[in-house]
Amino acid sequence: MNGTFFGNFDLASLAIWMFWAFFALLVYYLQRENMREGYPMESDDGTEAANQGPYPVPEAKTFNLPHGRGDVTVPDGASETRELALRRTSDANGYPMEPTGDPMVDGVGPASWVARRDVPELDGQGHPKIIPMVAAENFHVSAGRDPRGMSVMAGDKEIVGKISDMWIDEAEQMVRYLEVELDPHFGEGKRLLPMTMSRIHSDCVAVRSIFGEHFNNVPRHSSDRQVTLLEEEKICGYYAGGTLYAGRLRNEPIL
Repeated sequence: MNGTFFGNFDLASLAIWMFWAFFALLVYYLQRENMREGYPMESDDGTEAANQGPYPVPEAKTFNLPHGRGDVTVPDGASETRELALRRTSDANGYPMEPTGDPMVDGVGPASWVARRDVPELDGQGHPKIIPMVAAENFHVSAGRDPRGMSVMAGDKEIVGKISDMWIDEAEQMVRYLEVELDPHFGEGKRLLPMTMSRIHSDCVAVRSIFGEHFNNVPRHSSDRQVTLLEEEKICGYYAGGTLYAGRLRNEPIL
């Protein structure tokens, strides 16, 4: 044979250029798949943003949900229609919005929540993941302090009630919420308290983010055996919002 099939063609150069082409297409594909929720982008006031970025919104795709929960199509082109109790502090985007009512109740700012589906999160077998310990026969407290029966002390040192139960994540085997039975002076019924927003001491369970007067407005869960994704959003948002909004002094800058 007097020559090679490729002649003077550089196979190493072809390989590297094919790699870069593949990598560029992969980035383009992954970026578009990442845009199935939250796009097209909106301005602070809910109108469509002028700058949508260099990538187009992907075509709608339908996913079949497990455990008989139907289908979901994304992107669906629908925007959240909840009227937010906020007003602009400047005509320019990027400036903070100012609450017009009770931000903790209205769910804005640090107390904001997302309109997730009003159904409980399920485990691999299709059962609700988060349930009260009273309904979990195979679980018990094996280490540390059992907070059940302890008093609950709010951020203003008021004793608002007591812990009546713990809500556990069976799949992850950890406590997600404490169940607070309110004293009649501070409200009625029971409320869930995120475990991460509480501190268990030797004599009480302390909640720093909200005060006694706020416990009656903690969003309720409709069932005593399960909590939905939407209810979790509202509950966690309420406690988190209290870190800034519970008292007037918390709104002021710290020098």
